[in-house]
Amino acid sequence: MADAGLSDSAGAVFAALAAAGQGTRPQLALACGLSKPTVSVAVAELERAGLVEHSGTAHGATGRSAAVYRLGSRAGYVLGVDRGSTQVAVRAIGLDGEQLGEDRTSRPASAGEMIQAALRRRVRGGPLRAVVVAVSDVVSPPGGGDPATVARVRDTVAALGLPARAAVDTENNVNCAAIAELREGAGTGRDSFVFLQVGMAIGAAVVIGRRLVRGVNGAAGEVARLAYPWADDVPAGHEALEARLGSAGLLRRARARWPDGAGAAPKTAAALFALAGKEEPGAVGIVDEHAVEVGKLAASITALLDPGLVVLGGGVGRNPLLLPGVVRTVRALSWPVDVVVSELGERATVVGAAHLAREKGIRAVLAEP
Repeated sequence: MADAGLSDSAGAVFAALAAAGQGTRPQLALACGLSKPTVSVAVAELERAGLVEHSGTAHGATGRSAAVYRLGSRAGYVLGVDRGSTQVAVRAIGLDGEQLGEDRTSRPASAGEMIQAALRRRVRGGPLRAVVVAVSDVVSPPGGGDPATVARVRDTVAALGLPARAAVDTENNVNCAAIAELREGAGTGRDSFVFLQVGMAIGAAVVIGRRLVRGVNGAAGEVARLAYPWADDVPAGHEALEARLGSAGLLRRARARWPDGAGAAPKTAAALFALAGKEEPGAVGIVDEHAVEVGKLAASITALLDPGLVVLGGGVGRNPLLLPGVVRTVRALSWPVDVVVSELGERATVVGAAHLAREKGIRAVLAEP
């Protein structure tokens, strides 16, 4: 903090308020390990900067009152953006975690208009501190990665029409979903778990010690690259496992095995699962088989990491019809592990992106000259 505009004590108090949402000076002193006079000086410094403001009064059991503080208007806000292939979502939150708005569109081409509208109607002033855009590609460390992938991610972000001066970072969408489950979903209270996304594509995110594992290339959890099939006289193909477990492979198998007289084969995974829910025999058999295949993947991950929890996400993965077969397969093949469905559903990615943006926004305030 020596080179930043805030003193060390003011920075500690700001971070504590961002984490708690609000607090009195005695509460802040306890949270920061500082004396009450030091906290009073720090609060005054933050008030002058517009980063903290008085928000009310708390009355104790003895009748004594204490001023309550929260982040001020100059603290600003952040955006999380989920740039999916079929939809785009944006979530605005304050640095204290307060949700300021969330929007979603099924027309990715109109994402820029949606984001601009969200910026215009935000209910809190102050600067846009950070933006995190979740993308389907591997996000490699600066200076690394496949040039074509780096260019594609850059073009994806540019098409969103974000403010020119915004501090924008990108993160893999499955990693973002795992962060969301860690902070406010199925992974809350867990030290380690794996988020396994099954939908159009497949992917996993690994959390160990409550920290996301990204890997040297930013590709930790890219299970599409597992060697598949692993069988005599059958060569493994590039991302062959994703070709089988992704929705396209699932629907190919459905078309090839659809019973005569059962009508047209379903054209989407959602339609296939809807028919299975109605106990259509052809659909039930294919869904059960797919659950076993996903269970094999979950068992393989468990054999390697022993995470204690696997959270299923993605359009197919979070369908409740898939869960029983996955659980049975994992129990038969691997170590004991809890297998559950994502608690945040399709919102997981944008919620996680907003959490990461908030962390970056807080660091930006603390580093301001």
